[in-house]
Amino acid sequence: MKSRDTLIRLKRFHLEEKRRRVRQIEMTLAEFARIATELDREIANEEKRAGITDPHHFAYPTYARAAGVRRDNLKRSIAELAAQIEESRSAEEEAQAELSKIEALESRDKANDGSSEVLARA
Repeated sequence: MKSRDTLIRLKRFHLEEKRRRVRQIEMTLAEFARIATELDREIANEEKRAGITDPHHFAYPTYARAAGVRRDNLKRSIAELAAQIEESRSAEEEAQAELSKIEALESRDKANDGSSEVLARA
């Protein structure tokens, strides 16, 4: 029983680690999306100020071009994080299933121990 208690604590720890990882990725995703939206706004303002919206125009604002590259990099990172979050959620579900399985075994063993004691008293 003692080793199963240790195993349950270990599985709970692993589950919490998986949950923290998912939350961390979600927060990073939200931050990247916020920054990308802000860059879109800055690009639009810069294009409006310059009066040029074609990035291939020779006089297109340098800041808008650099912000566009940064925004595109952020969007690629967002796509990569979306894949990572799916993997992390899957790992979290697996950890939850393992913990549930171990806890079910523990509760079954406790129920069997209780019924054994009742039979021993009779």
